[in-house]
Amino acid sequence: MEPILILNTGGTFNKRYNPLKGELEVPKDALAIESILQYCPNTAYTLANLIHKDSLEMNDDDREYLAQAIKTSSSQKVLIIHGTDTIDKTASFLSLHVKNKIITLTGAMVPFSIDPVEATANLMLALGDLHVRNEAGVYIAMHGKVAPHTQLFKNRIKGIFEPC
Repeated sequence: MEPILILNTGGTFNKRYNPLKGELEVPKDALAIESILQYCPNTAYTLANLIHKDSLEMNDDDREYLAQAIKTSSSQKVLIIHGTDTIDKTASFLSLHVKNKIITLTGAMVPFSIDPVEATANLMLALGDLHVRNEAGVYIAMHGKVAPHTQLFKNRIKGIFEPC
């Protein structure tokens, strides 16, 4: 089985509280992701930390860097851990710039370090879907749903992702 490429870009998923600064920060590691993946011993994957930002700070240069990492990878299946505020922008960018790959983006609205349930559920949902999905495209996996990136959006009033 070909390894799934897992790309960590930061986002709330990864945030941890810095007691010295009194704020949540995006760390330059993948401890949250690694904590979850330890329960997937039969999953072949490659994990790369590419960008360490809140998604509100991401720009098209970051998205281009992400697209190049995907294009140059031999993996056909890619899982991206991304902040939820601009996950749709990155998904749209990737759909225009990367072809013939299966890309799923996921994230969390609550940091894994505060409550691991949502982050774990979303990552496992995305990973499980990638194991069985064979149709190239860009997908979002959040809150129990996986859909093409144009069919799932963040409802900021309800605080959940839901179909369009």
